[in-house]
Amino acid sequence: MTGRRRSSPRPFPLAPAVGSAVALTAVIASLLSGCGSLPGASGDSGEKEPVTVMTWAPEDTKATNMPGMPAMAQAYARWVNSRGGIRGHHLRVLTCNERNDSVAAAQCAQRAVDRGAVAVVGSYSQFGRSFMSPLEVKGVPFIGGYGASDEEFESPLSYPVNGGQASLLAGNGRQLARDCQRVALVRPDTIQGDQMPSLLNSGLESGSRDPAKDIKAPEDGTDYSSAVNRALDGVGADPVLYGTSKAGGKADGSCVTASLGDHTDAFFDSFRRLQEDSPRVRVASVLGSVGQALVNRTGGRSGPLEGADITGWYPAAGDSRWAPMRKVINDFAFNDNRIDPADQGAQTTWIAYTVLRSVIEQLDDRGVEDITPHSLQTALDRGDRAVDTGGLTPKLRWREDDMLAVQDYPRIVNGTVTYQVVRDGELVSAQHGFVNVTKTLERRRPDS
Repeated sequence: MTGRRRSSPRPFPLAPAVGSAVALTAVIASLLSGCGSLPGASGDSGEKEPVTVMTWAPEDTKATNMPGMPAMAQAYARWVNSRGGIRGHHLRVLTCNERNDSVAAAQCAQRAVDRGAVAVVGSYSQFGRSFMSPLEVKGVPFIGGYGASDEEFESPLSYPVNGGQASLLAGNGRQLARDCQRVALVRPDTIQGDQMPSLLNSGLESGSRDPAKDIKAPEDGTDYSSAVNRALDGVGADPVLYGTSKAGGKADGSCVTASLGDHTDAFFDSFRRLQEDSPRVRVASVLGSVGQALVNRTGGRSGPLEGADITGWYPAAGDSRWAPMRKVINDFAFNDNRIDPADQGAQTTWIAYTVLRSVIEQLDDRGVEDITPHSLQTALDRGDRAVDTGGLTPKLRWREDDMLAVQDYPRIVNGTVTYQVVRDGELVSAQHGFVNVTKTLERRRPDS
């Protein structure tokens, strides 16, 4: 079925951006000289009006945190400003702590509007209903959000660079369908979590597998022993019936996949302890819940994630296509340890700012120097040329014809994922190139 579409809101006239205080680091960065050319960089030093944008994400909360996203945005601004800005436009990045709270999310959006931001770029929030409304009232585009809320794939002012949770879960189901006869999904007991089973099951169904056992767990738990036991029981990993791992037993074709955000590490800590008394089962997850840092913390090649199937949006972190981003982090992050180049939040932010730069360059090519929310929205909707992200995604466009026919997610334009695996303690590609899960998503039954 084709997802519903909403007509684009007509933005109210927006007052010119007022001057705002600029962080000391940005002042220093404006004095830095360029240090080598990166693909797509602009070197025009002509003085034009600054471009103000915002990036928000939750930091220092008890649930999922994404501090690397605003940190990556700030590093990007330092880099691009050291080269004269984007076609002469100095880039000002406002940041906001979204706090995993609906009120704070709305406040961040309103602050972006009040401070004259022409776009919100590369941000994370589960509370799309709260943050999209203030942006829609003023016609401020939301470019390249993480994909954690439904509204990012519904609002005509949202321009996603990935397929969000939908593509990850559908892709993970397809990845597991190759080897798993029985699957348990451990997911948050939240509204967002309630959507996960049907998405994973759409992928499992494409491989003629039965639906996964749905294991609900606290989003901010510290001990997941109960969830681990229910998951192992759900896939038939009962030592009374199958023997124990110590005795060489194995629950053939049994798999457990967990997607609990920042608390996935607590789940696998419980899993490691309880797995000792059960047959070995295959484990899996999605990037964002599992990353290289978690693999390292849980024991690397000797930990519970060795051999795990992991689904992501982008190429593996060690891929050479990430070299430009790594160079910017090395040269302009000033040892900011919030940025992990292997983190999908930082990666999404890099791609989102790549989109912003490309669209501003397209406007400049057409002789448009006044960068406003409306001019950005118009350029994004027109899609005069596709945005090249250096192979980190397929080329991106958001014209009406580019929208995929995915029920509940009408703004998805990129339905691809990557398959990765933990091998010898390292997250590496399990399959060359992107895997297109568009058809899997289009056939999904939301109530399955």
